[in-house]
Amino acid sequence: MESYFLDWANLLLRWVHVITAIAWVGSSFYFVFLDSSLTPPEDPELKRQGVSGELWAVHGGGFYHPVKFAVSPPKLPGHLHWFYWESYSTWLTGFSLFTVSYLWSASTYLIDKSRMDWAPAEAIAVALGFLVVFWLLYDGICRVFGQRKNGDAIVGALVLVLVCVASWLACHWFAGRAAFLLMGAMIATSMSANVFFWIIPGQRTVVQQIKDGLPVDPIHGKRGKQRSVHNTYFTLPVLFAMLSNHYSFTYTHPQNWLVLIGMMFAGAAIRQFFVMRHGFKLGRNAHPWPYAAAGVVVLLGLIVWLRPAPVAPVAASAAQPAVTFAQVQQVLSARCYMCHGEAVQMKNVRLDSPEQVKAHAQAVYQQAVVTKIMPMNNATGITDEERALIGAWFQAGAPTTP
Repeated sequence: MESYFLDWANLLLRWVHVITAIAWVGSSFYFVFLDSSLTPPEDPELKRQGVSGELWAVHGGGFYHPVKFAVSPPKLPGHLHWFYWESYSTWLTGFSLFTVSYLWSASTYLIDKSRMDWAPAEAIAVALGFLVVFWLLYDGICRVFGQRKNGDAIVGALVLVLVCVASWLACHWFAGRAAFLLMGAMIATSMSANVFFWIIPGQRTVVQQIKDGLPVDPIHGKRGKQRSVHNTYFTLPVLFAMLSNHYSFTYTHPQNWLVLIGMMFAGAAIRQFFVMRHGFKLGRNAHPWPYAAAGVVVLLGLIVWLRPAPVAPVAASAAQPAVTFAQVQQVLSARCYMCHGEAVQMKNVRLDSPEQVKAHAQAVYQQAVVTKIMPMNNATGITDEERALIGAWFQAGAPTTP
């Protein structure tokens, strides 16, 4: 019954998490586009008010004319919309989902004893430590180097090194699937922390200075812009990490940490292309095609590197004996019953009767043979020969008669 309610919690949290993430990523992408597409105002009145850029757009049957003030507007409006609940809701639902999916059952989903044989409490503490330590180091890098000459390049290089180190540690300490998701959660936590600790407090300070009739310090806008730009480069790497659990060929690779770094680098490079292309259209910078090209080259390299090795054909003269259900049942009993038997039915799946095995034959073949996701982290030690036996049984029609 516990697994049934956990499945419902997983479904509902994932649903809300995706919805709020779409809202956050969408607004982030829009404002990056807006900043890159603004042109100097033509109206003298807008210039007099301190407008530094404007954009004319058409959407949904109407025309829109957003403007941006260099530091602050001459007068605050009665209603000011804040963009922060998209970020906070995404993090809260994401952390709750991570707790339900991985931390709650750490011994099953988080720990791979062939990598680190630690107690669930230790694994949970280290996983949470990734979220906190990465933010502290990243924030420290931004504080020390962010305002220097060529600071953006220095920060970018140091954060890349930090992500590489974290990827290596995560993939050597945790189960591959959990390691990829943990890296996504780690970076996403820093994204939301940027909003919570820097962007929104800076905006509140500016608003209060305007209300009090004080000069507005432009440093708050510069810092907020810097962290906002960092967030947009983090977005595609985080989205890959969150989607990776559906593609076991990435996180089950022996050098999965290199796969993770490569995919994240490709995502950041491609995002850089989209950020800069708006400025190129306005003649502000050279065409950013090298960034897109670099991302695509890395992706193609990964595709070639991860391709499965060719399987040698079986000699036609070698007659292969048919796999019996009794043989498959023996494998299921040793490797699967502990999670899908009478005592426990994870995901509401039982495999301890011929009828149940027949009903779930497709899923067994997909999970145990094709993707090799199950048993989770291979906790029960299923062998390649046993997987091949299940595959041969399924290919023969999945018979369940003796």
